[in-house]
Amino acid sequence: MKAQKNAQEMGCAQVLWLDAVEHSYVEEIGTSNAFFMIDDEVITAPLLGTILPGVTRASVIELLKKWGVKVSERQLRIGDVEQAAKNGRLKEIFASGTAAVISPVGKLVFKDKSLIVGNGDVGELAQKLYDTLYGIQTGTVADDMNWTLEI
Repeated sequence: MKAQKNAQEMGCAQVLWLDAVEHSYVEEIGTSNAFFMIDDEVITAPLLGTILPGVTRASVIELLKKWGVKVSERQLRIGDVEQAAKNGRLKEIFASGTAAVISPVGKLVFKDKSLIVGNGDVGELAQKLYDTLYGIQTGTVADDMNWTLEI
């Protein structure tokens, strides 16, 4: 709760959680799974016991692979995220979760520095994921993944 309060005081809606041992590897955003697009690769933390194996996370990974997007489940250091933001390689950050579906991140505050993600707006990939997932959920997009069951 304290971390969330601190984040809000800095103008942030959520906390980016790092690993509990080294405090170096990105894990989750609030209670949602975190995804980082650096260059042409989308990276999310691996399921090593500290990450929620969310249904939406799995759906995002499946869609990305279907679309031919390189997706990796691997550890990612916050320092590498910071460096990618500084040199323009950090294209998008978004969270995935049941309630929020896809939540884009336009700014990351790290060590009292604000890092703008992409151009600060919703990224193209995050928007496509949201439109697809929400569309499948509501029936406005065809479910070619066979995820829904009409009852």
